[in-house]
Amino acid sequence: MQYHATSPEDYISQVPEERQDTLKKLRKVVNDNLPKGFEEGIIYKMIGYYVPHSVYPNGYHCDPKTPLPFMSFASQKNSVNLYHSGIYAKKELHDWFVNEYPKHCKRKLDMGKSCIRFKKMDDIPFDLIGELTRKMTCKQWIDIYESAIKK
Repeated sequence: MQYHATSPEDYISQVPEERQDTLKKLRKVVNDNLPKGFEEGIIYKMIGYYVPHSVYPNGYHCDPKTPLPFMSFASQKNSVNLYHSGIYAKKELHDWFVNEYPKHCKRKLDMGKSCIRFKKMDDIPFDLIGELTRKMTCKQWIDIYESAIKK
């Protein structure tokens, strides 16, 4: 589902009431663990975390007016989805997450290239998400991104 929100608080207020506490907790976990340099806001109609133009003036190569995206989350029809560009771009981070996930959750990992889907709100591994959020600095993300776009 798409929400037309102007702030993370506005986004959370628009999702179904039974998901609001989960999204508030997810947002708190990410914000409490987000490395310096990233900012929070609405990006691609989701709550997103990105490298602002003040840190990386070039912005996202597909649309330089957009700050460089890093991670985000959204409430979809059947799940809450967490998107993490670092998992897609850095194999070691992907492999670490896949190996750690079963230690934190009984359900099978439902994951795409950068998308982790949580169909049961009680099964979201908040501690693991906090650790994932801390794993990549803003500088590391910029370096990975720049090396990828130069190829």
